[in-house]
Amino acid sequence: MKKLLLAFGLLTCTAGAIQLKAQDTAAIYWKLDSIAVIDQKVMMPMRDGIRLATDIYRPKGNGKYPIVFSRTPYNFNTWVDGKMTTRTLEEAYQAVSRGYAFVVQNERGRFFSEGEWDILGTPITDGYDALEWMSKQSWSNGKVGVIGCSSTAEWQMAVASQGHPALAAMVAQGFGAGVGRVGKFMEQGNWYRGGAQQMLFTSWLYSTQHDKMAPKLPVGIQQKDLVRLQKFYDMGPEYPRVDWAQGLRTLPVKDIIKKAQGPEGIYEDMIARKPNDPAWFKGGLYHDNMPLEVPAYWFVSWYDVSSAPNIALFNHVRNAAKNKSVADNQYLVIAPVLHCSYKRATENTIVGQRSVGDARLNYDELTWGWFNMLLKGEQNDFKAKQPRVRYYTMGSNKWQQAESFPLANTEMKSFYLSSAGKANTRNGDGSLAMMPPAKDIPDVFTYDPMNPVTSYGGNVCCTGNAVQGGSFDQSEMELRNDILVYTSEELKEGVEVTGFIESTLYVSSTGLDTDVTIKLIDVHPDGKAYNLDETIQRLRYREGYDKEVFMEKGKVYKVDLTPMVTSNYFAPGHKIRIEVSSSNFPRFDRNMNTGGNNYDEATGVVVQNKIHHSKQYPSVIKLPMIKK
Repeated sequence: MKKLLLAFGLLTCTAGAIQLKAQDTAAIYWKLDSIAVIDQKVMMPMRDGIRLATDIYRPKGNGKYPIVFSRTPYNFNTWVDGKMTTRTLEEAYQAVSRGYAFVVQNERGRFFSEGEWDILGTPITDGYDALEWMSKQSWSNGKVGVIGCSSTAEWQMAVASQGHPALAAMVAQGFGAGVGRVGKFMEQGNWYRGGAQQMLFTSWLYSTQHDKMAPKLPVGIQQKDLVRLQKFYDMGPEYPRVDWAQGLRTLPVKDIIKKAQGPEGIYEDMIARKPNDPAWFKGGLYHDNMPLEVPAYWFVSWYDVSSAPNIALFNHVRNAAKNKSVADNQYLVIAPVLHCSYKRATENTIVGQRSVGDARLNYDELTWGWFNMLLKGEQNDFKAKQPRVRYYTMGSNKWQQAESFPLANTEMKSFYLSSAGKANTRNGDGSLAMMPPAKDIPDVFTYDPMNPVTSYGGNVCCTGNAVQGGSFDQSEMELRNDILVYTSEELKEGVEVTGFIESTLYVSSTGLDTDVTIKLIDVHPDGKAYNLDETIQRLRYREGYDKEVFMEKGKVYKVDLTPMVTSNYFAPGHKIRIEVSSSNFPRFDRNMNTGGNNYDEATGVVVQNKIHHSKQYPSVIKLPMIKK
């Protein structure tokens, strides 16, 4: 999802910037106008008669061209406040100047498109119908490639599963909210992680869902009227600004948007869904029982919301594709940036507070080389030059390549949680050992839902000013008594950790239900502790997401957390650290510990949680070490 200007604390434009932008817009418009047929607000018909607003830019002349298609819930209107905006025009120019038609379309129910909106642009038949319409146009060569990041990518997988013959290539970036269930992951489009709600959707839907009472244009309005209207009326509502650092603290969570006086839409329905609710399997999400037989270029970020499920999907398609050519045409790039921030990498890329070096990559060269090969049939050097997997290793700060992910030369090394029962805070006695302790002396902490551990950095997006994503020094946070800290000895030799990180904890509680969180940390010689990845597990779902099994007071339970993932070089003198707690808020919603619905509760229960570690209860983290 994109951060929206409506969110509190985000960037605003100055008058000078607007003036400069207007000058740039005029230049790009006339460049585009000189080479393109511009056909805006074409109302593309769907099978049920609903029409979707579509802008088409194609090379002048009578040729037949491959199509680059962008489908989005966001406003792509080229006119705002009587002035043209640049983004859509720039994208169109990049495509048309390379011999492509560029088509951008709003999802059903968004802005000038007719119908009622639901997340991911359902029904997915709209995507199929759009491919059918485009491939039949006189200016089309019959091949379509889809491109986008975040919500312009997340719909691609489910539509691709329908198997339209015109869909010849995908470029999906930051696409995790389109993944429902894949392998060990059942996030239902990033709504959940380990059964806990990811609160990004609360703030995102506030600024995205259209109010049911919003005014609409007349059904059947003509294109000429839409072209005229778009210059002064772009259907983009302005919602009251919200301080999400406070707004996400509202209880119960089902009332957050209501109390912010936001739009009435689908949020209240979605917040009540459990992880295995049938509704997740009827919308626009892709699940791993659906076919996906399309060549795809996948772009992932280490500090995005769902790096691990995204990489798992890449692996799934490679292994499950029935067409060997499709399996061979799956490529992956993993960059050390935030959500959809690939092109923001610089000579000194800062992600949060941590410098990860020169992480630049020529994404235009990669994208157009991919499309030229698959949409134009060019015999180019894409496959000769591009590795199957290109990933960035932080710490050593370099791009690397492999034929698969995880890497073939991976050795899983176990680090066992250990202490004398006083692992609370970084000043405690928690350690990571090569063998589990002989005797179980558990670490105990109090989890109070009214005083949760605050999210500080992390793999997140779209929460306005509530959480800033990225890598931040956690050392001050680690002085909280409700954070257990386990640290390795100082490393004498550097080690590269690249791949999926597996975690098993043994937990007991005084509550019917609670959460357990874990965070992987790189501790520098100066004591700064930078987060790499994090995850959570709601314990009522420890036995699977198709049932809720509550806890018995004092009973010890084995909890396997969803895998984390990273690529990081721990240099000599550094330490490996694990943080364990029961909250990471507002990245994830608070468990109220009652065993109730959680989403409709305003009062929580304070619980005592224990992490057990011994030969009987071997709490462990398994790190993928790369053998050199």
